[in-house]
Amino acid sequence: MATYKEIQNYIKEKYKFTVKTCWIADIKNKFGLITRKAPNRKGLQRLHPCPQSKESYIVEALRYFKMIR
Repeated sequence: MATYKEIQNYIKEKYKFTVKTCWIADIKNKFGLITRKAPNRKGLQRLHPCPQSKESYIVEALRYFKMIR
């Protein structure tokens, strides 16, 4: 399983922009890949959910790393 940094680097090299780790966590959660709550997370809701315009890039990266199909 790829780390958040590996996913960020892949997207930065391929698409020339940086994604936030909270966006990656949001997408991973949508696919059922998150099994625990981050220790620094406050409350139940995400403060910075992934914008729809960036979702496809993160999903593509997760597929590249074979984390989803």
